[in-house]
Amino acid sequence: MTFRNGLDTLLRPEDSVLVLIDHQPYQLTNLNSHDPQAIVNNVTALAKLAKAFNVPTILTSVIADRGGKIFKHITDVFPGQEVIDRTWVNTWEDEKVVELVKATGRKQLIIAGLWTEVCVAMPAIQAAGEGWDVTVITDASGGSSLESHQVAIQRMISAGVNMMTWMALAGEWQRDWARTEHVEELTEVLISHMSGSGIAYLWEQQLLNTPTPTSKGGL
Repeated sequence: MTFRNGLDTLLRPEDSVLVLIDHQPYQLTNLNSHDPQAIVNNVTALAKLAKAFNVPTILTSVIADRGGKIFKHITDVFPGQEVIDRTWVNTWEDEKVVELVKATGRKQLIIAGLWTEVCVAMPAIQAAGEGWDVTVITDASGGSSLESHQVAIQRMISAGVNMMTWMALAGEWQRDWARTEHVEELTEVLISHMSGSGIAYLWEQQLLNTPTPTSKGGL
């Protein structure tokens, strides 16, 4: 087994390309591994994160006329961007998607989609076998059952695919708080999508901007 370790294995925004696969109504109706609301929240956060860090993002659906358009939450992040509608179940067999990914010149391929056991596992395993450094964002993906999601993750790990959550990805892309160029956008993503941490940050800002009360006659 080849272990994934060392500084060079961490993800870098300048080397990353994101592919979002089949976040569509049909798939959502039989999503049983996660709370559907959580998946919508997480994939929206992932999309905004990619935009904040200038990471090229490919949007793709499968037979949208029947399965529905990908979530508005995602397309609103990339207004006017083409969504590639496929017939292939395996996105990595769609030449248009693959050519767009190759055109970025980047080798850290990040994938999230519905469902994990089909539309995520197939391209992840194929791309890993072709030499791509593949990462799946597990909490922006989901399966038709908890078992199917977990088994798909095990299968992909066995194939050499890296697993992360969207917040872990944010940490690797940011890496150093002294890098301020994306901090404002990242903070907005955390406020909107990181639940308690986002609210805590706003509370902290409120406290920092609230004058300290003094007693009557005090200093």
